[in-house]
Amino acid sequence: MCRLCWGISFLLVISLFAGIYKFGIQGSTAPSTDGRNALLLPPAERDLVLAEMRGFLTSVQQITEGISAKDMKLVAEAASKVGASTAQEVPASLMGKLPLDFKKLGLDTHEKFDVLALDAKQVGDPNHSLQQLSKLMNNCLACHQIYRIDPISTTQ
Repeated sequence: MCRLCWGISFLLVISLFAGIYKFGIQGSTAPSTDGRNALLLPPAERDLVLAEMRGFLTSVQQITEGISAKDMKLVAEAASKVGASTAQEVPASLMGKLPLDFKKLGLDTHEKFDVLALDAKQVGDPNHSLQQLSKLMNNCLACHQIYRIDPISTTQ
């Protein structure tokens, strides 16, 4: 009987680690035809991620406009719109489908927007903000070079 208990315990531990790997590290991905990793998401979750990226792009445009006009208030407001607080709005069900490296890049991007907003308020130097924006955009480039988002059918 003890062997059965140990066997069941072993299988439960293996299942736990497999679940952690699948939902915490690997996510729902597959190789794609263009060499990137495809994130496989249902249409609603795909739309949510793409909307967040469009929010990033809108903020980048406003930050650029603010820097060129030396309007540091606009820079700070635009950057804080997509800071780390907005990352909290992502549903846990979606987070489980995203690979760990994607989550790290996303969180780092949100944090870089927060730092840019804070420095725009406190430092007030457009050149400094432009350098921060340039570093932040490297995250965007890296993500788009590594990942794409493919919809999966929700009806099977």
